[in-house]
Amino acid sequence: MTAFTLYNYVLSGNCYKVRLMASLLGVDYKIRAVNFYPGFEHRSEDILALNPAGTLPILMAGDLVLADSAAMLAWLALNHDASGRWYPAADPVLGPQVQHWLAFSGRLTNSAGLARLEAILNWPVDSETVRKAAVKDLRELELMLTDRVLEGRTWLVGDQPTIADIACFPYVALSPDAGLEHDGYPAIRNWLYAVRSLPSFVTMPGIHELHELRETSDA
Repeated sequence: MTAFTLYNYVLSGNCYKVRLMASLLGVDYKIRAVNFYPGFEHRSEDILALNPAGTLPILMAGDLVLADSAAMLAWLALNHDASGRWYPAADPVLGPQVQHWLAFSGRLTNSAGLARLEAILNWPVDSETVRKAAVKDLRELELMLTDRVLEGRTWLVGDQPTIADIACFPYVALSPDAGLEHDGYPAIRNWLYAVRSLPSFVTMPGIHELHELRETSDA
């Protein structure tokens, strides 16, 4: 039995983070492919009836409809992770820290995500503004991850991966699509490697498995 239906566009980083989280938790789900581009199906009456904002992804589980990827990650963790480690919502320290990074992931969507959208689909955005914002966000993430490394830690929150890592991972990993390379961000590169090393990690176009990265590096 499928746990939910995901209205999905294969090139969307926000859709991907939900697919990735479901895979990490071993949750079965159904995909409803949406022709975001060039069909602009996300603006159709059927999709707008579910999500008036006309954005993807959309998650449907029974009568529940979610249209925010961070909320979807929280829902998946709260309903399909008995250990509670993926979203330590009740922890008075870790819970708010996860919320901080979920908000930061929204910034990444509006900076690196939009820069990528402009680069791969010629989306009408203020290219200079979003690229400057993306560089600022990547530098901030690099500093935070460097501090974590100095503390002997790998993940954004606590000592284990959480939905904070999954929320921030896609648009950082995909930023080279917009020419925002990771050469000057060693802490980010190590963190991306750690996420890719998680059991049941899945890929999307532009994000490769570790063995594919090694083969490219060797070549």
